[in-house]
Amino acid sequence: MNKLLKKSLLWPLAAVAAIGFLSVGCSSNGEFGSSSDAAEKVYVAPGEHDEFYGFFSGGYNGQLGVYGLPSGRHIYTIPVFSQTPTNGYGYSEETKSMLQTTDGFVPWGDAHHPELSQTDGETDGRWVFMNENNTPRVARVGLDEFKTQEIIEIPNSAGNHASSFVTPNTEYVSAATRFSIPMDEKNMENMDVSIDSYKENFKGTISFIKVSDKGKMNIDFQIMMPGFNYDLSHAGKGPSHGWSFFTSYNSEEANTMLEINASRNDKDYIAAINWEKAAEYAKQGKGKMMPGKHYRNYIDHEEGGVAKSEVIEKVRVLDPRKLEGIVYFLPTPKSPHGVDVDPTGQYIAAGGKLSTVIPVHSFAKMEEAIENKDFEGKEQGIPVLNYDSILHGEVENPGLGPLHTEFDGKGYAYTTAFISSEIVKWDIETAEVVDRIDVYYSPGHLMIPGGDSQNPDGKYLVALNKITKDRYLPTGPEMFHSAQLIDISGDKMKLLLDFPTEGEPHYAQAITADKVKERQKRFYEIDDNNHPRATKSEKEARVERDGNEVHVYMTTIRSHFAPDNIEGIKVGDEVYFHVTNLEQDWDVPHGFAVKGANTSELLIMPGETLTLKWEPKKPGVVPFYCTDFCSALHQEMQGYVRVSPENSDTPISYGTGE
Repeated sequence: MNKLLKKSLLWPLAAVAAIGFLSVGCSSNGEFGSSSDAAEKVYVAPGEHDEFYGFFSGGYNGQLGVYGLPSGRHIYTIPVFSQTPTNGYGYSEETKSMLQTTDGFVPWGDAHHPELSQTDGETDGRWVFMNENNTPRVARVGLDEFKTQEIIEIPNSAGNHASSFVTPNTEYVSAATRFSIPMDEKNMENMDVSIDSYKENFKGTISFIKVSDKGKMNIDFQIMMPGFNYDLSHAGKGPSHGWSFFTSYNSEEANTMLEINASRNDKDYIAAINWEKAAEYAKQGKGKMMPGKHYRNYIDHEEGGVAKSEVIEKVRVLDPRKLEGIVYFLPTPKSPHGVDVDPTGQYIAAGGKLSTVIPVHSFAKMEEAIENKDFEGKEQGIPVLNYDSILHGEVENPGLGPLHTEFDGKGYAYTTAFISSEIVKWDIETAEVVDRIDVYYSPGHLMIPGGDSQNPDGKYLVALNKITKDRYLPTGPEMFHSAQLIDISGDKMKLLLDFPTEGEPHYAQAITADKVKERQKRFYEIDDNNHPRATKSEKEARVERDGNEVHVYMTTIRSHFAPDNIEGIKVGDEVYFHVTNLEQDWDVPHGFAVKGANTSELLIMPGETLTLKWEPKKPGVVPFYCTDFCSALHQEMQGYVRVSPENSDTPISYGTGE
């Protein structure tokens, strides 16, 4: 056999061997040696619980998704900023007020960044806060009942992207305007001026929301800022406790074609806010009380869980040009997006969208530069620190489009690179890249359980990818986003799992399940139900007319309503079904729906009272029924309402028919 023939026979064997080599073992993209190895890492046996709760923002669905980790199982969805037909949130009379704003009733929100409450710099399992970008709001979700308990509107702001980030003892939740607007500095009113007067008239605000021990939120103070776009934030910790850091872009103050005109400067800024000093100024009565009308909506647990609203007319506004030492600008290349403080509190990393490096600022050097007045100059009256004086290091070759960073608590940071679709691991002290892994595709945020606290768990990383494409069965043009779970317990990152997510999960946080599950409320004690229209026994069930208002005091228990036959309702009446679930056992809700209602069903938890408003439009007999399959005789759980003409004299009557 000649040499040429030998070569022609051997090269396919070499190719097969090469393909085989790439198909087994831990490959360069960090995949496990076999799918069974990865599956074993994420498998949670039937009946077993996940190790972590994961809280994922729903983005444009306005909700908060709850996932188990490492399985990726979708456990629950908490309604926050949007009406939810699943349980009537935002539709029921008890919850409508949660969505009140100075723009009226706003039934939709753009949720972005969930943030767990902290004590001593660690997640504590009390609450999750989450911001709304479109109509500036911040919500507090109670993890005892997994319900939204309070929403506060942010005045003097347009867009609320750099939110909701907490200080290490949840003293404050911060919020910053994304879209600066023309504000009259005398009365904070949005001005009717030409848009091209941007540099002259547009301003931004950064707000600090005080959180009481019981969770009540109020805006303690706002800081008037130059008219940049404020993007993201994180609070300092350890030595940097008392400070918060906010990225900004558009220091050019452009008002059109920002993709070009807001990318001209080599550096924009991180705003370093000394919130402890600002709070002290506010406590001393410095700054001015200015117009700042906003709503605070909250669930009143002392009155049966009914939502209430209060309107607050003014806020305290601090001017950093007049109050020394509360704001400094840290020059940061280029159009920075994420800003993250490492667990030691010594280093501040920024993800410059258009930058070829990740700059890492030193808090100690920052303090020294402030002490020495080592300034490059001033920006609209605010000192700008010298970049070289405050720099700890620059991470080179961090991938294209670095955005967000989290930490494992072992001295390493992990940054998403949006354009090159990868996660890059780097050493915080040396600023050297030590590993990288491909993700699919275009990651925005990433999350490590506890990854922005002083004590990260450092076991898993979740990449929150913006583009799904071919990862799941196709569902037409629109599809869910995708998360990817990565093992970061060893030197090399290893991809474990893909799982789809609802809406657009901008950010997520996770916490060990033990911190949350033991404090769960399983049902509401019927004796403690203080709802003003509760019906605590079937004997109290009744129907009352007051003019054209009819109130039906109704109970549910397996498997009937009381009353289930109602007559005397007329066309033109406003009928309120106040439905109390008498069950006193976990996981036995009842639903309620009536034909022709222009709202959603109710889903009533044991011991709870909810109200559905119904306005019948035509005579006849109309059925109602339980919407939740509650027992073997669920189908029998139904009733009728007789509707008579508007001028009829049919008297009110009701009963269960015995």
